[in-house]
Amino acid sequence: MQNLILASSSPRRKELLENLHLTFAIISSEVDESFDPELSPEDVVMELAERKAQVVFNENQDAYVIGSDTIVALNNRILGKPADEAEAVQMLTSLSGQKHDVFTGVSIVSPTSTTRFYEKTEVWFWELTDEEIKTYVQSGEPLDKAGAYGIQQLGSMLVKKINGDYFAVVGLPVARTIRELKKAGYQLPY
Repeated sequence: MQNLILASSSPRRKELLENLHLTFAIISSEVDESFDPELSPEDVVMELAERKAQVVFNENQDAYVIGSDTIVALNNRILGKPADEAEAVQMLTSLSGQKHDVFTGVSIVSPTSTTRFYEKTEVWFWELTDEEIKTYVQSGEPLDKAGAYGIQQLGSMLVKKINGDYFAVVGLPVARTIRELKKAGYQLPY
């Protein structure tokens, strides 16, 4: 039996893998998430995803470890998780009526290989009123999410349209991840 580990405490990533009927463990990886501001958004998410996966793999060298990271970029300016409600309001105000990009990086570290990739999804927001932003921020939902929103819950009301992988915006591009796991030698149960 091959061990599969998700190196994330994200309930969203956990749910996405559970939807695929995979058996896996969760081991959260505490890593330094600082990055070189000169790096492109795609390089940032792949580097952070690999850091997370590698830390867990170092303690579980017989496993296939999935690390992932998601960021939002508006005009190539990276928006991470807001520090507080005021920063969440700022971020959402800047995203209002705009197209932005969501980058999700994935790294799969196994006994035989390390793979990393990213998916980029374009997201357009509706024009948001101050009241809509305030109400959403007061829900608490934006405070632990890149760009101060989650597409799968209340934040879905902010999104006008997307171009790309919806699941990557949620936090894990599942179809690509499964294909890369298979390439790395992981035996799927189906």
